[in-house]
Amino acid sequence: MFPCQRYLAQPISRRELLSQSAHGLGMVALSTMLAQSGSASSASGNSSSLAARATHFPAKAKNVIFLYMDGGPSQVDTFDPKPMLDKYDGRPPHEVIGKLEPTQFANIGKILKSPWKFRQYGESGIPVSDLFPHIATCADELAVVRSVVAPFSEHTFANYFLHTGTGVQGRPSHGAWVSYGLGSECDDLPAFVILNGGLIPPGGMDCFGSGFLPAAFQGSVFTTGEAPVANIRPSEKTRELQEAKLALMKRLDQGRLQQLGHVDAIESAIFNYELAARMQLAVPTLMDMQDESKSTQDAYGLSDDFANTRTYGRLCLVARRLVERGVRFIELTCPAGNGDRWDQHSNLVDGHTKNARSVDKPIAALIQDLKQRGLLDETLIVWCGEFGRTPFAQGGDGRDHNPFGFTIWMAGGGIKGGSIHGATDEFGYKAVENKVEVHDLHATMLHLLGVDHTRQTFRFGGRDMRLTDIHGHVIHEILNT
Repeated sequence: MFPCQRYLAQPISRRELLSQSAHGLGMVALSTMLAQSGSASSASGNSSSLAARATHFPAKAKNVIFLYMDGGPSQVDTFDPKPMLDKYDGRPPHEVIGKLEPTQFANIGKILKSPWKFRQYGESGIPVSDLFPHIATCADELAVVRSVVAPFSEHTFANYFLHTGTGVQGRPSHGAWVSYGLGSECDDLPAFVILNGGLIPPGGMDCFGSGFLPAAFQGSVFTTGEAPVANIRPSEKTRELQEAKLALMKRLDQGRLQQLGHVDAIESAIFNYELAARMQLAVPTLMDMQDESKSTQDAYGLSDDFANTRTYGRLCLVARRLVERGVRFIELTCPAGNGDRWDQHSNLVDGHTKNARSVDKPIAALIQDLKQRGLLDETLIVWCGEFGRTPFAQGGDGRDHNPFGFTIWMAGGGIKGGSIHGATDEFGYKAVENKVEVHDLHATMLHLLGVDHTRQTFRFGGRDMRLTDIHGHVIHEILNT
C-alpha cells in the first residue's frame, strides 16, 4: 500500500547514498580519497574524544576562567585613569580631541570625566578606580592591558569576534578550540562550561558553539539554580532502567556507525549520552556548597545584601570547584538587572556601579581562593568585554561604544602580575602604544596552555582553519619568563 500524499520521505545524505549505491563502491572510493588527503580523521570526527592530549610545549596553565563583562566596561572608569578628562570636562570633544570616529548612535555629548576616583594599589602601584575596591587588593596579581582594539563596534559582531576570532556566526568558540586541542582532565563533566549568570551575550549560543569542530567540544551552559542543567535528575524510576535505555541507544548508534563509518553527529551523540549519565551523578555534588566553609562563602559574597553579588559569587565559587575537577575552559556571564549589561548609553553611574558591585567581591575572592589553594599558578583568569566606551558622553550621562582602545586584564597561570602593557592617548580614546588585537589575546591564551596557535588547526572547507586565522602574536611582555 502506498502512503498518503502527506508522507514526507526521510532524506538521504550524500554519505548514505555512496554507501548504499552500487554495493557501496562509492563509499570505498570516498574512504580512500579521504585517507589519501589526510583529512579523514578530522573531518569524520575521530578526534572528538575529550581525553587529555599532549601540549606543543610545557604549559604554564591547565585551565582558563574567562570573566566576560557583557556590554563593554568603560576603560576610563575602571583601569585607565585620564586626568585630561577632569581638565576638559564639559568641553566639546571636537574642539579638544579633534577628529572623532563615527559612534554607534551618533549622539555625541561633551567630554565626560570619570565619576570615580583612582588610587594606586599594591607594590606595583597599579591604578584602579573606586568601582573595584576588592579587585584592587589583588593588583599585584594583575597584568592590565590598556591598548586592546577590535574591528567591530556593534555587540553581536564584536561578540562573535571576541569569542571565535571571526566576526561572523557559526565559527568555533575559543573554549571549543581549547578543549579540542587539549581535551579534558575530567571524565564526568564537559570540558567547556558556561556559567550563566542570567545574560547570554548578543549573538546568542553561537558565541559558545563548536562550529566546524566536532560537536563534543561545544560549550555546555549551566544556570545558577539547584538544577543548573536540564534533565539532570533522571526521569526513570530506577538506575537499571536508565542504563538499559542508554545501552539500547548506544547499540543502535553503533550499528549505524558500522553502516556509515565515522560520523561526527552520531559519535558526538554517543559521547553526550554517556557524559550526561555521568553528569547526573557529578553535577549535584558540584553544586552542593555544604562542604564550603561559611567564611569562604561570605568571601565570595554569597551572603551579600545585593542579590547580583550573591549570583555572581556563586558562579565564581562553582568556577573554582570546576577547576579543581579538571574542567578545561570555564566562562562566566554577568547577572541581569544592572541596567543594560555594562552597556551604559545613559545612567553611567547607576549601571556601572551595579555591575561592578555584582562582580568585584566575587572576582577578588576567586583570585585569593585559587592562590591560597595553590591553583592560581595553573589557572589563567581573563577579564574583558567586547569593547570599551567613549571618553565623551552619549547625551548627558552615558558613554557610547569604543573599539579603538580599551582595557582587559589577565591573572594567574604564567602571567606577570603587577604589570601594565600598552597605552591609550591622553583621553583614553585610541590605543597609541603596543596595540593588542583580539587575535593576540587568543594567541596568548593558547600559548599559556602550551599550544602554538599557528599549529593548532582543523581541516575545513579546503583549508587548515585556526582560532587566530592568519593573525595573532603572543603578548610576551605580560608573561613570566
